[in-house]
Amino acid sequence: MSSGASNPEYVNARVRSRQAAMLADEDYRKLIRMGPSEIARFMEETEYEREINELGTRFSGVDLIEYALNRNLAKHFDDLLDWAEGRLYDLIARYLRKFDVWNVKTIIRGIYTDSDSEAIRTDLIRAGELDDRTIDRLVEVDSIEDVIEILGGTIFEAPLADAYEEFEAVGTLVPLENALDRAFYENLLEDLGRPQEGPEATYVEFLQTEIDFRNARNALRLARSGSDLDPAAYYIDGGVLFDESELNRLVGHYDELVDHIAENKRYGDRLSEALERLRDADSLIQFEHALDAALLEYADTLSSIYPTTITPVLSYILAKEREVENIRAIARGREVGLSESEIEEELVIL
Repeated sequence: MSSGASNPEYVNARVRSRQAAMLADEDYRKLIRMGPSEIARFMEETEYEREINELGTRFSGVDLIEYALNRNLAKHFDDLLDWAEGRLYDLIARYLRKFDVWNVKTIIRGIYTDSDSEAIRTDLIRAGELDDRTIDRLVEVDSIEDVIEILGGTIFEAPLADAYEEFEAVGTLVPLENALDRAFYENLLEDLGRPQEGPEATYVEFLQTEIDFRNARNALRLARSGSDLDPAAYYIDGGVLFDESELNRLVGHYDELVDHIAENKRYGDRLSEALERLRDADSLIQFEHALDAALLEYADTLSSIYPTTITPVLSYILAKEREVENIRAIARGREVGLSESEIEEELVIL
């Protein structure tokens, strides 16, 4: 844990400068009309210039875009840790473990689908706590049991080991991926308690919101799937929208589940439009994107109300993730020949 005083004013000033340089929604609409090589040239005229130029001699097309996006994302989040001091550093570092979850999921999926190591590396984002040596070792193994062994001593070892038996029984990655999510979110709130005011109270409020949206996403997926999976096994503790018994009761009753989210005072107004779209949707993708957008808006609201806390940093992290995911979705969509309207459905646009 870092020592010394926190420096949120300095970090937030740097963050706001970075956020002001990010792509606007109109830029995504321009990119939708471009092919991969044109997208790469467009990125070369933005703050992705360095990554495109450095990687352009080794990669091209969508691979170039993917590697450039991931390297840029990692650079920006490494900068956050370089700027931050004291307790602020600790809170940011804890939140950035979400990219450890991303990377371990990516590696496990690669093993499960028998992907080659280079294909796995394309999707890795080296912005978490796991060092490059550990990630490189994980990429080279060929069994999930080896992954669990290499992660010995981390917050992920025990949950993955516990979930492995269920994974073998059901034959899907859901138990393992859920175990990673639960380990991450539960660790986030560890030792924070439930402060009623002050900088850490806003951090906890944001984390509760993210957990609520994750539980809502999982609950809606289970409700739509009609499966007999145990909802309690996919419940993440720490939010305010559901408790475990409510999730168990509602997951089999889709309309009631949607009503429960809509009636919550914290979120109902913010999600009302998304909930109306959900009631008529054939799939969950639009609602899931609406949840992502709502979380972004919620973080922006908190950062405006509490400008000297960690919330502007969290808002920036989410916004940067959105930018990278939108560009990636556009490039992949163009590569496989999706129409402009189909690609736009994959984007999170506020």
